[in-house]
Amino acid sequence: MKKSTIWLLVLIMGMTFIGLLYLQISYMEAMVKMRNEQFTEAVKRSLYRVSKSLELEETRRYLDEDIEETQKKLLSSLTREGEADIDYAQRDHFAIMNADGTISNFEFKGYSSDTIERKVSITPRHGSNTIPRTSKAMQDILKGQYLYRKALLDEVIFKILAKSSSRPVMERINIKKLNDYLKADLQNNGLNLPYQFAIIDKDGHVVYKTRNYKPEEDKNGFTQILFPNDPPSRLNYLKISFPSQRNYIFTSVKFMIPSFIFTIIMLITFLFTIVIAFRQKRLTEMKNDFINNMTHEFKTPISTISLAAQMLNDPEVGKSPAMFKHISGVINDETKRLRFQVEKVLQMSMFDRQKTTLKLNALDANELVKNVVGTFKLKVEKCGGTIETDLDATESGVMLDEMHFTNVVFNLLDNAVKYAKENESLQLIVRTWNDGDKFELSIQDNGIGIKKEDLKKIFEKFYRVPTGNLHNVKGFGLGLAYVMKIVRDHKGTIRAESEYNVGTKFIITLPLIKNK
Repeated sequence: MKKSTIWLLVLIMGMTFIGLLYLQISYMEAMVKMRNEQFTEAVKRSLYRVSKSLELEETRRYLDEDIEETQKKLLSSLTREGEADIDYAQRDHFAIMNADGTISNFEFKGYSSDTIERKVSITPRHGSNTIPRTSKAMQDILKGQYLYRKALLDEVIFKILAKSSSRPVMERINIKKLNDYLKADLQNNGLNLPYQFAIIDKDGHVVYKTRNYKPEEDKNGFTQILFPNDPPSRLNYLKISFPSQRNYIFTSVKFMIPSFIFTIIMLITFLFTIVIAFRQKRLTEMKNDFINNMTHEFKTPISTISLAAQMLNDPEVGKSPAMFKHISGVINDETKRLRFQVEKVLQMSMFDRQKTTLKLNALDANELVKNVVGTFKLKVEKCGGTIETDLDATESGVMLDEMHFTNVVFNLLDNAVKYAKENESLQLIVRTWNDGDKFELSIQDNGIGIKKEDLKKIFEKFYRVPTGNLHNVKGFGLGLAYVMKIVRDHKGTIRAESEYNVGTKFIITLPLIKNK
């Protein structure tokens, strides 16, 4: 699959997931907002009903008290004045002119108190057949009497309210009844939640509060005026809050949480799949590069062995035992190197399975480096370069895996040849020295160098430094990753110092045997 096709799929699926998540989040926000509004409306409705209930309760109580007091006063007055005055304590006389010119007289009898209902009797004094003709007039009289009585009742109520508003609020409210009203009205509105409340006076002072009341939660609470008909200067307030309000609100949208989580899981799975797809694509490219570059990786040792074999066919070489021995040693070393290259490929295949096992032995690191340089010297000279050694380490006993550490040195030297400048002779310097209880090895070249942004990535697996048109460098991007792994497995460290167009220097630090 082409990379552009993969990116198109990523874009489409990414937009789809983003849109889905946006819709889910928007729906959850709308649900929470609606639930908040419903909760607020239900609480306000409940508080209003509680306020009205308290007001009606107070009015009823004061009416009962006023009626009882009036009755006592009336009984006392009747006792003093005698029975003869009971029925007609107050008389009202009315005369009505009918349509035919006749006149009807009426008399209303009742008690004189303004706070009790008058007992009224109607007695026509004279005139005949006046009832049918005076019905409308009677209705007008009764209507006037009703309005009169209503005005008296309103006056009584306003007197009661004015009198009650002057009393302390705690004398006007029964806390138990208030709590019962709150609980009943909240439950009637579907709010079966724990709550806390306080009664606040006009100056903001707390007159009463429940045991669990927390003033800091007032910002999320609700306020209702107690006794709204009180004068503004005597108003009191009921403040109520719900500690579990947030949980109650989000309970209504909790069914969306699994859907949201599943969407996130699907998104993560998709991203993981895309990463795997790109990785597989890169591994496929690596496999193709491996097939194309395997010959190049083995070409150098094969070419060296072929060149040495041709030199052995020269009669002059046979006459020189020293030359013959040297060429035979080169063939042996290059054969060993060829075997190491094969082993390196096999070891790299085991990196992901973490099955690399080192066979550590006490070796002279100076001697090992010297042998590798001697074998590699022929390749450097063939390229027109030079290689210098400065093995100054006085203590070089290190626990090493000969095969793997030889591969490390070979890799670093081979990189120097690969990335040499085309118009300048390669110069390689190999040094060893001691730094306290450490063995130090450096391999320095005068090649094309590495840019700063690439320097921190060179030890990553599969990473290859871009070379532009300077070289047709082939490889797997595994060499330095292999070097880093082997050095770390030897309990050592490796770092690189480089300047672009100047050269590169690799420094390896290993612990000496005496400190292990």
